[in-house]
Amino acid sequence: MLRDQLFIEDAAVPGFLERLRRDGVAQAIVLSTCDRVEVQAAHGEPDDAARGIISALAEQAELELGALAGCHYTLKGEEAIRHIFAVAASLDSMVIGEPHVLGQVKAGHRFAREAGTIGPELEAVLQAAYGTAKRVRTETQIAERPVSIAAVAVQLARDLHGGLERCGALLIGPSDMGELMADQLLAAGLDRLVVAARTAVRAEAIARRFGCHFTPFEALATALDDADIIVTGLGAGGHLLTAEMVEAALKRRRRKPIFLIDVALPGDVEPAVSRLDGAFVYDLDDLERVAIAGRATREAAAQAAWRIIDEEVEAFLHSRRERAAVPVLKALRRHFEEVREDMLADIGTADAREATRLLVRRLLHRPTEALRKIAAEEDAARRGQGDMTERVLRRLFGLDGGEEGNAGNEEEKRE
Repeated sequence: MLRDQLFIEDAAVPGFLERLRRDGVAQAIVLSTCDRVEVQAAHGEPDDAARGIISALAEQAELELGALAGCHYTLKGEEAIRHIFAVAASLDSMVIGEPHVLGQVKAGHRFAREAGTIGPELEAVLQAAYGTAKRVRTETQIAERPVSIAAVAVQLARDLHGGLERCGALLIGPSDMGELMADQLLAAGLDRLVVAARTAVRAEAIARRFGCHFTPFEALATALDDADIIVTGLGAGGHLLTAEMVEAALKRRRRKPIFLIDVALPGDVEPAVSRLDGAFVYDLDDLERVAIAGRATREAAAQAAWRIIDEEVEAFLHSRRERAAVPVLKALRRHFEEVREDMLADIGTADAREATRLLVRRLLHRPTEALRKIAAEEDAARRGQGDMTERVLRRLFGLDGGEEGNAGNEEEKRE
């Protein structure tokens, strides 16, 4: 699978980030997980950055650039920020609310910080994303679904096999939800776990995380013999485990039952497997029916979570727009101070009335000339812009009176 070829091991992430930095993408993190290979970056020229990132991914995977055509997407501006927030909040996952995702983002952030590819712009987005994820977790029930599904799977495994202390499990992946299942099974006392993946690199990486063994993908059929529990989440589009394979394994196991948890979309287990004596197959829908009241609860939680995402994106963009105005305000204040100092040098001992009159004239000289030029150049097509200029001036200086003007006067008094 292309995703397996694009997978970047943790040990290779620093080198990949260094490659991006050499190509001009100085702020970036990499998320290379079971279900995604993604680069989140901040750059003044997003299209240039995207081309560099795609080229780096192709080179990392030892693929021709054309092999990635149509297999990637690029988000920019507000869309990109919304996506980053959604990923951190586990809303852009195969199983919404899957709790591993936020940890994966934070791990990618840590790698990038160590590699020196985190700057103020990307840091601000990621910190806002973490705050959004916290709101989603605390204000909605979205995170309860995957954990409750895994808990149900553990209970069903116990019902079938009794205690898990003498049971072995086979995890076929990679899959975030599959790994969550494995986590829960191990926490419940599972004796041993074996991992299988299409590539040895992926299998070794997952096995290292769990501190267990992995088996070659080619030996999958025989690996079923020692598996009391099979968790599969590959979702390759075909039936990975056929009725013939499972029937043969059951015979070798002397009909000792197998509990199959199919968390793949589309499913990895052939439907005919569920009709075999000794094979007990549950997919996500089956587990969810046991775990929660129904689809309405899940959809309501998801809608509430997306509302939080939209609120937080707007708040972040509003804050960024406000910060963008700070440099010009500082420049304006500096300009006013320079005019004041020049005026004081010119007038010497002039009285206060004459001093303030001269100060006002000097401060308004350039804006007055600019406004006259705008008015002279304005034609019918630009009349709306002229109206906007007038409205901005009236609002800035409180020329219509009212609360804003009074607030400005109060500020003046305090200074």
